[in-house]
Amino acid sequence: MNQNSSSTVQFYNGEQLPLELHKVRVVQKLHLVPVERRLEAIGEAGYNTFQLSTYDVFLDMLTDSGVNAMSDNQIAAMFRADDAYAGSQSFGRLAEAVKEVFGKEYLLPVHQGRAAENIISRAFVKPGDVVPMNYHFTTTHAHIDLNGGTIEELVADEALELTSINPFKGNMDIAKLRDCIKRNGVDKIPFIRMEASTNLIGGQPFSIANLREVRSVCDEYGIMLVLDASLIGENAYFIKKREEEFQNSTCGEILLAMCDLADLVYFSARKVSSSRGGGICSNNKEIINKMQHLVPLFEGFLTYGGISVREIEAMAVGLRETTDETVISQSPSFIEYFIGEMVRLGIPCVTPAGGLGAHIDAGSFLPHIPQSEYPAGALAAAFFIASGVRGMERGTLSSVRDKDGNDILADVELLRLAFPRRVFTLSQVRYVADRMKWLYDNRDLIGGLEFVEEPPVLRFFMGRLRAKSDWPQKLAAKFRQDFGESL
Repeated sequence: MNQNSSSTVQFYNGEQLPLELHKVRVVQKLHLVPVERRLEAIGEAGYNTFQLSTYDVFLDMLTDSGVNAMSDNQIAAMFRADDAYAGSQSFGRLAEAVKEVFGKEYLLPVHQGRAAENIISRAFVKPGDVVPMNYHFTTTHAHIDLNGGTIEELVADEALELTSINPFKGNMDIAKLRDCIKRNGVDKIPFIRMEASTNLIGGQPFSIANLREVRSVCDEYGIMLVLDASLIGENAYFIKKREEEFQNSTCGEILLAMCDLADLVYFSARKVSSSRGGGICSNNKEIINKMQHLVPLFEGFLTYGGISVREIEAMAVGLRETTDETVISQSPSFIEYFIGEMVRLGIPCVTPAGGLGAHIDAGSFLPHIPQSEYPAGALAAAFFIASGVRGMERGTLSSVRDKDGNDILADVELLRLAFPRRVFTLSQVRYVADRMKWLYDNRDLIGGLEFVEEPPVLRFFMGRLRAKSDWPQKLAAKFRQDFGESL
């Protein structure tokens, strides 16, 4: 087929813009409530965007997890679901898709990615263990901690330079990996984890060249390599665009090349296949056997794993669609456009553009707010007041406390604006950029936050905070002055 698989096209005037390679057939009404209501809503939510109701949210850029637009083929597939408790034909079709897309023969279904992390951690992590990884994700960190292990983050130092041209900030530093193994001993390392499109440092990918180096170290020491494939489609897309060896490969071929290097692959279908559910897969039956008994205990029977069979059917179709560059490129191309606008407007952000979302550098945006007052959380709250757009804090608020009760300060302070696949239009993206520019011009009005209710685990989900001054009211008043009461 001679189809344009790129989501970015050049217009006659020379401008390059992302182009939606799909048509809208079902719509959902949105509401842009007045700034007065937005101010009230963020206060009622304890200045935590997770606690906002979508009645008050205009554009929901909190996450891409479970909110990607589903395709017509996915919806159609849901109608043929086989709802048998055991031995479902739907599971068989999912297993076939996993083998086709990931190249793995054995599949354990789970209800989402963090459920896979629970199973893997219970099966392999014991007290005193250390898990090296390129960078952690919050739920991964929590499950390893709960099972008595610790993590070591081994990205290269330059990965934390937010503004750069490094195409593969998600690469693992091999020298750091070897040092980690030498210091801790092979017997204390149950596996090495690589995360595709590293979530917490801006959706940054790793290269296959780097993954091969990690595989070589695993072979040398006899250590299992685990791949978090939740954002593997985006990682494959970036490899095609940025790694010379694979510029003529298809995304499907790149996916297989990545997964072939891993002993165990797990994923959240809420991200990778535009549906809900998840899975753990491997070609090693011995590895699968160490986890298999835990699935009925925590998830459900081995052929549904806590997932609706309708979602299982959608997962199977969605996994195959992940190999389609037309599908997978839509989100990265919109993110690249938005980041380009941020750079043009002088707004600090993570470059190069990554997957999952656009990441605003809250530390540079709000240098007057110390990390102990959660600048990324404050920026998320302020941006909601200014725009009705719900983003997500990825900084110290998403971190944890040490044994003495002190915040462990995050490496970076980011406001993440997620770009779910095929959800937003270009005019909506331009609205987000405009309101971000207004907020940046009025950034001195923004102040810090402090906790009033703090859960012991994953506090960013359910915690409640308060503003340390009346800065939210002053920000809303300035917005009314500039835009008028009607908005």
